[in-house]
Amino acid sequence: MKKNLSIPIAIVFAGIIIAGAFFYSKEDNSRSPKIGSQDQKTGNAQIGPSPVTKDDHILGNPDADLTMIEFSDTECPYCKRFHGTMKKIMEEYGKDGKVNWVYRHFPLDSIHSKSRKEAEATECAAELGGNNKFWEYINRLYEITPSNNGLDPKELPAIAEYVKLNKTAFEECLASGKYSKKVEKDYQDGIRAGVRGTPNTIIMAKDGRKVVISGAFPYIESVPGIFYSPKFNQQKELCSEETKLCGVKIAIEKLLNP
Repeated sequence: MKKNLSIPIAIVFAGIIIAGAFFYSKEDNSRSPKIGSQDQKTGNAQIGPSPVTKDDHILGNPDADLTMIEFSDTECPYCKRFHGTMKKIMEEYGKDGKVNWVYRHFPLDSIHSKSRKEAEATECAAELGGNNKFWEYINRLYEITPSNNGLDPKELPAIAEYVKLNKTAFEECLASGKYSKKVEKDYQDGIRAGVRGTPNTIIMAKDGRKVVISGAFPYIESVPGIFYSPKFNQQKELCSEETKLCGVKIAIEKLLNP
């Protein structure tokens, strides 16, 4: 009997371990990535991100009911995973103007030394081709990067060519370093908002309600053994007691339908 019980117990334990693999922190890189946002509980966390302006990269209706500000690192494997989740969200909620997506840079220099220059590359794409080319460029970057500093810098102009930008003009822009200050501005905005790792996404409603998601949460998930673990403290925002499902979709629905 004890032998038979060991299998389900092992499955639950494995689920809790998996739950931790969602988040990269800038503060203690020796620890495994974790699902919670404990690192964010600082005095700065109450400030919130800067208001969205024309200088931001916005996908979707600027006047949407919900704005999702994502702080991300292009070499973070969890950001790569969450990028797919955000694309799903925009497919379902962006087309009818309910949700928009604002992307801000948060390079974790100590572990991803290439991400800052990659962030500058996305800004050069925006300069040369506008907002649409920014999104095309960053989508392609996340698509091909192996993550964890694995992208060859030679791929940056190749991506520019792939999205039909002028390669020479792109290389000149990137070499100039002209967007280093903009990337740093995003990073400092994240610090003031309490961001301590990536991905970090703040979903904001027009009436001031908000949900902060620290980690690569799935779009929708039916593994209550993971998300209802004692270490997970966002059941109210990210889970449904009725369906026993958890995910970013649940948070969006609760904000859209209070």
